[in-house]
Amino acid sequence: MIPDIEFRSYGRWTRYFQDFVLVGSAIFMILTMYMVFLWVPTESNLGVSQRIFYFHVPLAWIGMVSIIIVSVSSAIHLITGREKWDHLAYAGAEVGVVFFTLLLATGVMWSKPVWGVWWTWDAKLTTTLILWFIYVSYIMLRAYGPKGSQGARYGAIIALIGAIDMPIIYMATVWWRTAHPEMNIGPLAESDSLDSRMQITLLISLISFTFLYVYVLIQRFYLRRSEGEVDEIYYKIG
Repeated sequence: MIPDIEFRSYGRWTRYFQDFVLVGSAIFMILTMYMVFLWVPTESNLGVSQRIFYFHVPLAWIGMVSIIIVSVSSAIHLITGREKWDHLAYAGAEVGVVFFTLLLATGVMWSKPVWGVWWTWDAKLTTTLILWFIYVSYIMLRAYGPKGSQGARYGAIIALIGAIDMPIIYMATVWWRTAHPEMNIGPLAESDSLDSRMQITLLISLISFTFLYVYVLIQRFYLRRSEGEVDEIYYKIG
């Protein structure tokens, strides 16, 4: 006999918000493509390869934000015991690892024409790769490790390590001599490091990728919640 479990659906305002984020992401992404390839000037030293910058930096921003979401959501789940926070942490890790993989891919493509090598064990690159492994470790643990609250606790520990690595990545160019360019966003960024049109293009790109991330995260969160409900039915039947 199948247990009586009520599946929750999207609320009306949730659907409106998702539609708003999706439309906003599409509009800003189209605007980003136009600005990157047709409007913003070509950087004098790096040439055309510098245009990867407008994708590379937003991907880094999303990867940093996502690991914070994973760690904070995991901590709240451990404190409150509410499953929705664990679902958000799981979804954040899965979406975050996709964006972080794209970050590494764009970094590798950019380093070849600039440095002449695909990869170098630069401090910023190395700490970024460590965070990617932390993402993968979290997902593997949740997929193949202990289930339920025990798996959530172990995942929270991994997420906390990732959150500690995040500021190290950001400060790497300050603490160590690295070949990586100086910071262009954040409190330690140099205000005159970019041309005004480059700053505007970067801002629009950051907004478009943030909208995209929020939309994908929402979709994965609700899918993860449905998976949890299906698992609940499975265990009750079993």
